Amino acid sequence: MVRRTRDIQKKIWLTPQEERTIAKKMEMIGTENFGAYARKMLIDGYIIVVDYTEQKRLAAEINKIGVNINTVCRRINSTGRFYQDDIDELKEKMDAVWQLLKSKQSEEL
Repeated sequence: MVRRTRDIQKKIWLTPQEERTIAKKMEMIGTENFGAYARKMLIDGYIIVVDYTEQKRLAAEINKIGVNINTVCRRINSTGRFYQDDIDELKEKMDAVWQLLKSKQSEEL
């Protein structure tokens, strides 16, 4: 027989309106697991939902810039020479990274 981690069961009675309210709140946070939702609410009293969409977009943009920087560096390493255009391009890409980070920081403040 499998031993449960949680071996104490609690039961509650709800009105139809209470059940609908709970279902709406669970839908808002994107969960279908009533047990997990109930435990979190009973223990902490609140649930924080974090949207990482903007951070993922920022990370993707920085990754693209990093790929461009690596391309320039590979070209410099393979030829053994670098030109002012290469340096200017690297500075431009780094400025783009800083601008993305600064704009995100100013939005959050």
